[in-house]
Amino acid sequence: MADPQMGMYATNQDTQQEQANLTFVVASINRLKPAFVVVCGDLVNRTGDAEQIRQYKRIMRELDPHIPVYNVAGNHDVGNQPTEQTLAQYRKEFGRDYYAFDWGGVRGIVLDSNLIASPESVPEESQAQEKWLIAELERARSEGVKQILVFQHIPYFIERPDEPDQYFNIPTVIRRRYLQLFHRYGVSCVFSGHYHRNASGHDQELEMITTGAVGVPMGGSRSGFRIVRLEPRVETRYYDLGAIPHAIDGTSLPTGPGSTE
Repeated sequence: MADPQMGMYATNQDTQQEQANLTFVVASINRLKPAFVVVCGDLVNRTGDAEQIRQYKRIMRELDPHIPVYNVAGNHDVGNQPTEQTLAQYRKEFGRDYYAFDWGGVRGIVLDSNLIASPESVPEESQAQEKWLIAELERARSEGVKQILVFQHIPYFIERPDEPDQYFNIPTVIRRRYLQLFHRYGVSCVFSGHYHRNASGHDQELEMITTGAVGVPMGGSRSGFRIVRLEPRVETRYYDLGAIPHAIDGTSLPTGPGSTE
């Protein structure tokens, strides 16, 4: 899922609608019992807001403790241009902003895309993450993992790898470097949020999957979350909150009104 963004509906005056949406999502996840959950950034709307952070954590604590949760830093979590202070605050509240995890033969790599897109105030942090990423990709290859997935907040591109720079993607000069790196090490998918609607595109074999918001939807979309099946192949489907399946059975994800690839 992506962009629960506590406080956006009421412009930081309250978090009532976000609480309702996220509570429903957590109940749905507890019923579906996935192997793990990734929240692709913008956990809160106002960087460092103690009440928004408290409400997010309170609701997420209701998740089945047997289901691991991997938080991703969004631009609203560390700022459009992160600083040492905002990074330290995020890490205090949520832990590391870039790290790796394993599920079966899959290696998940979580990145702080804010350090990629806007490193001006923290160049050493950005360089450290990139150095770590290369080492992690090398390790994944040497260990022979079946599949490498990347999770971050800002997508490298919305639909095309050559699309113009805009607020919702990574600047082209940086984008090219990271896409080349992912090709070199065989990354199969990059999952992101930030766009508050669903989108997807390809750069050769690499798939870029952008997921709509649990919180405020944009562009005619509806609040919801994405379910991903990793075996025998990557299959994904986004479900509006009113169309969440009761269970995931069989060999493919349920289709129907209120769901989209």
